[in-house]
Amino acid sequence: MYERVYIFDTTLRDGEQSPGINLNVQEKLEIAAQLERLGVDAIEAGFPVASKGDFEAVKAIAQNIRKPIIVGLARAVEKDIERAWEALKYAARPRIHTFIATSDIHMEYKLKMTPNQVLKRVHETVSFAKSLCPDVEFSAEDGSRTRPEFLFEVIKTAIKAGATAINIPDTVGYGTPQEFGGLIRSIRENVEGIDNIILSVHCHNDLGMAVPNSLSAIQNGANQIECTINGLGERAGNAALEEIVMALKTRKDFYGCETGIVTEEIYRTSRLVSHLTGIHIQPNKAITGANAFAHESGIHQHGMLSNRETYEIMTPESVGLRQSQMVLGKHSGRHAFEEKLEEMGYIHLDADKINQAFEKFKDLADKKKHIMDSDIEALVNEKVIQVPAVYDLEYFHISSGNSTIATSTVQMKTEDEIIQEAACGDGPIDATFKAIDRAAGIEVELKDYYLRAVTSGKDALGEVTVKIGRNGDVFVGRGISTDVIEASARAYVNAINKMLYESEME
Repeated sequence: MYERVYIFDTTLRDGEQSPGINLNVQEKLEIAAQLERLGVDAIEAGFPVASKGDFEAVKAIAQNIRKPIIVGLARAVEKDIERAWEALKYAARPRIHTFIATSDIHMEYKLKMTPNQVLKRVHETVSFAKSLCPDVEFSAEDGSRTRPEFLFEVIKTAIKAGATAINIPDTVGYGTPQEFGGLIRSIRENVEGIDNIILSVHCHNDLGMAVPNSLSAIQNGANQIECTINGLGERAGNAALEEIVMALKTRKDFYGCETGIVTEEIYRTSRLVSHLTGIHIQPNKAITGANAFAHESGIHQHGMLSNRETYEIMTPESVGLRQSQMVLGKHSGRHAFEEKLEEMGYIHLDADKINQAFEKFKDLADKKKHIMDSDIEALVNEKVIQVPAVYDLEYFHISSGNSTIATSTVQMKTEDEIIQEAACGDGPIDATFKAIDRAAGIEVELKDYYLRAVTSGKDALGEVTVKIGRNGDVFVGRGISTDVIEASARAYVNAINKMLYESEME
């Protein structure tokens, strides 16, 4: 009989705190729906008191996502807890997650509170949260650097006040596997009542040990892991959900644990989060990186042809990848395209999204001889989330060379008018961005620009991600095309539309 480990996903809370990420409500809902399909036990949907946007996102997820526990974070302050409950009360399975720092350095310099004051606050706020919601999780922030004897007292206080889950964070990634595992074991041995509640851990990756620390915690008695898709999060990020889950599945003989995760949904979840956040996955990333199941070495290839287990300890299919590729081209029909989507796992798309993706596919097929799986993936993900388009890019023309000043002319369409503008720049992309700024009558700051080839070859599909900033907010836009200038222009317009949509929502 295998022990059950609960997976608590905090991509939409701690993950979104990664610098440069700014998801809107619709995007968060799309990720939450995919996390539900993935089979996570709990979704930490946000920090409701932090902003109106966070509150609305938690509320929307609570109203629409029914299977997992929906969690809202709150400081150990009554107004935070009240605000969290306002958003969570619509959930089928709500949980208030409240926290306060317990290490000496945090209590002295951040909270300016004594240990006794912290204990009193824990009792008061956990009791208050319990009066609103039957499921309450308490976190001892910076738990890995807290004096064990005091940590035991804090946990006992939270349990007596009604906490149903206790979380021990390695907030700054300071722990080592042996040390952190020992701390979890000592909690099991020294805290009365701990066997009747969930014992959770939340590990950060500052020293690259978030996943090893989480696995060590499981070996020593933790039964809930707080983690994020692709390891997103503050600073160096959190423990990566996909790595923990596949470690437990692949080495079930060693860990003796299982989760409720539908591992075949891992790859799609990872890619969706990457597309919507604009945070790209490095090729050598474990489980979901482009090279995770790639074999180039002749020795490796020979071994794979003889027996795939020589160099693969898990199958690509187990995380949602397909080894074989059906090549599609301009003569392919809609039926073949739909079958390919189903083969790739896109079984939840409605007719409108399939139509949009098929139109883009036919346009691309006129430019490319062969369409690869990664091309189709990019086309579908481009259409998964859209905001109302204030501006549509209808036309652009570039004049550029190594001895001339780059000039771009663009034509943009709004609901009421056609706008044409031209601008010069340091290159064709810079000139195009400036022309778009003029047409939209908006000045923004380009924070980041990223171009990658989705496939190989001279007709490769290019994917551009841009991040623009205004008034301290950052907005991510994406565009794809075989023409990198067109992809850049579409990404830039997409980011501007998102910015204008968010402004209207405020």
